[in-house]
Amino acid sequence: MTGQFNRVDVTVLPMGWTNIDAGTFPSEVSGSWSPALSPDGRHAAYVSDRSGRPQVWVQPVGSDLTFLVDTGEAPVATVQWSTGGGWLACHVAPGGAPRHEVWLVRPDGSELHQVAGFGADTADNMRWLPGRSLLALTENLTTALLIDPSDGSRSIVARGELISLCDVSPARDRALLRVGPRGDRHIVVRDLLTGVDEFVTAGEQAVFGPDGETVYARSESGELPVLIRVAKGGVEVLAASETDEVESFTITADGRTAAVLWNLRGGLSSVALLDLDSGARRTLTPQPGSVISGPAWSFDGSTLSFTAEGPGQPHGVWVSSAAIGVAPVSAEPPAPGAVTPTLETFPAHDGLTLTGWLFRPVGEGPFPTVLWFHGGPEAQERPGHGPLFQSLVDRGIAVFAPNVRGSSGFGRTFVNADNLALRYAAIQDVQSCVHHLTSSDIADISRLGIMGRSYGGYLTLAALTTFPDMFAVGIDVCGMSNFATFYEHTEPWIAAAAVSKYGDPVTDEALLADLSPITRIDRLRTPLMVVHGENDSNVPVIEAEQVVRALAERGIPHRYLLFPGEGHELLHRSSRADYMRETVDWLTTHLQPLTA
Repeated sequence: MTGQFNRVDVTVLPMGWTNIDAGTFPSEVSGSWSPALSPDGRHAAYVSDRSGRPQVWVQPVGSDLTFLVDTGEAPVATVQWSTGGGWLACHVAPGGAPRHEVWLVRPDGSELHQVAGFGADTADNMRWLPGRSLLALTENLTTALLIDPSDGSRSIVARGELISLCDVSPARDRALLRVGPRGDRHIVVRDLLTGVDEFVTAGEQAVFGPDGETVYARSESGELPVLIRVAKGGVEVLAASETDEVESFTITADGRTAAVLWNLRGGLSSVALLDLDSGARRTLTPQPGSVISGPAWSFDGSTLSFTAEGPGQPHGVWVSSAAIGVAPVSAEPPAPGAVTPTLETFPAHDGLTLTGWLFRPVGEGPFPTVLWFHGGPEAQERPGHGPLFQSLVDRGIAVFAPNVRGSSGFGRTFVNADNLALRYAAIQDVQSCVHHLTSSDIADISRLGIMGRSYGGYLTLAALTTFPDMFAVGIDVCGMSNFATFYEHTEPWIAAAAVSKYGDPVTDEALLADLSPITRIDRLRTPLMVVHGENDSNVPVIEAEQVVRALAERGIPHRYLLFPGEGHELLHRSSRADYMRETVDWLTTHLQPLTA
């Protein structure tokens, strides 16, 4: 895949090298996420990188005792506890790549074996079916499966292009499927006897109620996502807001209570508990972090688990129940001195309202400032845990993390506002961010940096080739540089789902070429650091190599950090520590901050 490009000025960072100096702010601490409760809620399984890489741990709720469940060398992304209690399903990322395998293991660590994601296949969206200990999942976004852990037998539920299995009715005669590419996904009920699909709603999340007829779904048919119930009597909206989005939901196995995760305008989280019979609701308090994710019930409905994080507060696992209230299972306290960002609101070049989170150093501006762009682009910058941001602020460098058009969390129109040729406007949003920062005396116009990862890396490259005199330094982390080679070398299911967002590599060839930073790479003259995981099969490493080769040929100052054993994410703590040390050094060197 990568042989046609020579690697130039490469710094290969082996895992395990952690000589990092991040100033006074703690740089890289362990986190815990993906909580899964035993059926009675008395034990929690979760993923933590406290050992250096993401692994599965089991812990009694209310106890400090922790037990490692050894699933091998590959990093674990998520874990789920079977509704019968006898198995843990582990979502594993071999080599850190986006291709996933599913392995089953007993909670005591015995009987480890693989059940999905063999060879070149990828397995995703795994879910235990209530009360039946059958594991539902999807392979390659084409095949929906049920796996019986007792004998490993696999039964195909449905086939199709760009499908994902959400749920199967108790009678196994109907399935809820997510269908379609990015930006155009919807939920259907498929009759497994006739193969006929019945449209439910636009969206990506849905489950059956215990009767196997009622459907609960996060509907994206309107401007803001809402929670709906679809029954024989019609469609009922259960949770909606004029300003905030229903981010996700989880329902108890008896169908009586829903935990609704709200994404409040701007990016803060709130969890509401909704009685599905009476409609009564209450907000979960106290909320142990500014950003919540992954809510999940124990099978008996007694306990809710979730992940919480905040500025200076790594991902931690928490539970809530009537017996103990809201309590930590595995959570680190917030770091002292962490900066809480403020939400900035400003107009884009065409009047569209944009927002961003500003991490401001102590003292008076203007400051040397780094703009950070998130991936996706259908993701959202939120005030969660960001050790890099805190380390830069500790050195007198402001960080601005905007949500440009195409970001989620601001409604359907906003998230689709960068599709296809509208991407030019998203690139212009970078200039609007700079104008806001400099006109507000936040940023020193002569000491601006830009960086981002994945789509944010693409936007960094696009901005540096569109506005070649705007930035003093840049960092591209696993960004796309050439849409033609991206489509050629990425995983086929990623390419198929991306067409609606970026364009078709055949019919939109000219547009994609014009939007590719490599087309104008001769305009890039900003010192640039390029970071990539060698095993990345989402944005393959060829995207980095093209940029590095072009910079070397033109004599542009650059550095190339290549992480073996890592994919699209840096999953090992040592890799993240090395990345942060090199990033802080590169930015401070070129921005010449006021304090060092």
